[in-house]
Amino acid sequence: MKKVLTGSAFALVLSATSALAGGHLCWEGKTMTEGKLTMATGNPAYYPWVHNDAPEAGEGFEAAVAAALAEEMGVPAEDVVWVRAGFDESIQPGAKNFDVNLQQYSITEDRDKVVDFSAPYYSSAMAVLTTQSVVDGGADASLASLKGLKWGADANTTAVPMLTDLIGPESDPLLYNDNTDVTAAMQAGQIDAALFDLPTALYLAAVVVEGGVVLGQFPADRTENPDQFGMLMEEGAAIKECVDAAIMALTEDGTLAEIEAKWLAEATGVPVIE
Repeated sequence: MKKVLTGSAFALVLSATSALAGGHLCWEGKTMTEGKLTMATGNPAYYPWVHNDAPEAGEGFEAAVAAALAEEMGVPAEDVVWVRAGFDESIQPGAKNFDVNLQQYSITEDRDKVVDFSAPYYSSAMAVLTTQSVVDGGADASLASLKGLKWGADANTTAVPMLTDLIGPESDPLLYNDNTDVTAAMQAGQIDAALFDLPTALYLAAVVVEGGVVLGQFPADRTENPDQFGMLMEEGAAIKECVDAAIMALTEDGTLAEIEAKWLAEATGVPVIE
């Protein structure tokens, strides 16, 4: 897990990357297309990360973060290009069709071996997604209750180690190829519950899973290594230093906190699991 730079380390990065160098902004000459900053998201991209599947509008948490990043880096709005990229293919080694990808990528050591991540732009609370029938059967927002549930997880995400860390289920979770399979298994009654970042859990409960319920949440500081999202880039991307400096500036001046409050505020009503 990468940590946020602080103090003198941040000052060195900021001074080295945010200032004009030879009359040019940091990002210039470091993108895949000269004079353009290419950003990627999923296809489709869901609320609350992107509103109305239109990242270029800057509405939704990640779309707003992307817009703030471009502004902080001095990239004119007309020079920001949006493309779509698959989640799994983007975390594989090799050339990318984007400069940065915002798609709720958890920063992990294994992934960091083949791609680059920015400094974190979000530390996510994890939430328990289940169904009303499971709640009616007696499940509640307590560790004792959660341990006895049958869990499912996407084998390609950090959900499995998070399950072990936060809950310690009595039985091994069933593993699936992607989160679509996880929610399908929940609908079919094969599993009782699954862990998702809180905004995604809220969306799935409201739109995807019939009778979906967000049973409770674990705050980001509940674990030693909270799930942190970073912007994904090609390994060795020259623009990384510029992106990091911009994220740090947006963190320091409170912009990221304001964006989170605006687009993820609905999450605050979910019970906290102690």
